[in-house]
Amino acid sequence: MSNFTKKILRRILLFFIRLFNLGIPLKIVLLLCIILTGSAIAITYSKTIKSVGGKEEYEEALQYINVKNIIADNYIGTADRDKMADAAAAAMVSGLADKWSYYMSADEYSTYQLYSSNEYSTIGVALKKKDSGGFEILSVNYDSIAARSGLAPGMVIQSIDNVKVSDMNIDEVRTLIRSKMNTSFTLGLNGNNTVTIDCSSVYQSSVTYRLEKTMAGYVQIMDFEAGTAEDAIAAIEDLLFQSAETLVIDLRGNSGGLYSEAADFLDYLLPNYDLFIEVNKDGKEKVYSSDGMCIDVPTVVMINSGTYGCAELFAKVLQEYKRATVLGEQSMGNVQSQQTFDLENGAAIRLSTKSYLTAFRTDISNIGVTPDIIVYNSDASTVGTTSGTTGGQEGTASTSEDEQLMQALRFLS
Repeated sequence: MSNFTKKILRRILLFFIRLFNLGIPLKIVLLLCIILTGSAIAITYSKTIKSVGGKEEYEEALQYINVKNIIADNYIGTADRDKMADAAAAAMVSGLADKWSYYMSADEYSTYQLYSSNEYSTIGVALKKKDSGGFEILSVNYDSIAARSGLAPGMVIQSIDNVKVSDMNIDEVRTLIRSKMNTSFTLGLNGNNTVTIDCSSVYQSSVTYRLEKTMAGYVQIMDFEAGTAEDAIAAIEDLLFQSAETLVIDLRGNSGGLYSEAADFLDYLLPNYDLFIEVNKDGKEKVYSSDGMCIDVPTVVMINSGTYGCAELFAKVLQEYKRATVLGEQSMGNVQSQQTFDLENGAAIRLSTKSYLTAFRTDISNIGVTPDIIVYNSDASTVGTTSGTTGGQEGTASTSEDEQLMQALRFLS
């Protein structure tokens, strides 16, 4: 029985004792008892329903409790309540039929936090949001940017370049840090302290490029993290200065990254178009657009099964506007963004909370991009290689074992 119910019943009992002391007839006292007890039960029931979100949620909770009780009363083996709760929560998320959404137990989430601190923030810290709104540093990787900047476990991040983080979730904070990975930025810490994080000295571009014998400019982009658009544009400008006549943009194995970086690069390649649309749970849309300035060069975009996230969207946008021919293999099919929600027991749920559509409102989630020209490499390790190329009879990089690249260069020739 809840403390709330006990408190009400205690008050009712005291009320009846006073009635008897006043000499009120028993039947009236009993009638009042029935009315007040029924009211107490109704209030308790109403409060319980509201506490779980509504009648449907209350009935769902009862169903879970009923199943748990039946198992407890009848199951021949030993039932582990924690494992049952984890399995039930995992099944709920699995029921969404979204392969990018999943449940993590407390142990799994702890491992995920350490992994994702390296994967997504790259300055080398693991973070956890505090009730106060700041983000506590749980650990600092040895010899990382964070360690060299003087960050230590226990410090609490309050702002990033004077942008308050109190209303952000962990994924938004990581994304904000990722967007500054080619610059220097300031972290505001507890106690009104500040620390400057200098990433510019250790920044490694995800873009490599060269001019092929066929006068095609080859640009390989491994991800769309901070600085990628600027580096890719600079690479193409240099290739055009070297008299490149066509372009091969290699997105094979591209792990995605910041959609804003993909939009900036698309802006360089496309005229005044809507590029793509970000849609949240409530259907609110944010449209990314380009200006009127662009280049117009015959282009092939190469993708494969390792092409991921905004890299897929990049290829699809150019394909739909017929500004590039897409060559290679079907891509991954994850153009949604996910958010992590912490649970009180230390577990967490990772849910898809935003989707991305092309300007033609094409949704490639769980589908991916289908190339205009489908070509497979017999040896995946040859991706991007044109070592010792001579040009060949057809003007292609004839000695390369990268069959997809060979086909792209032949197509552009």
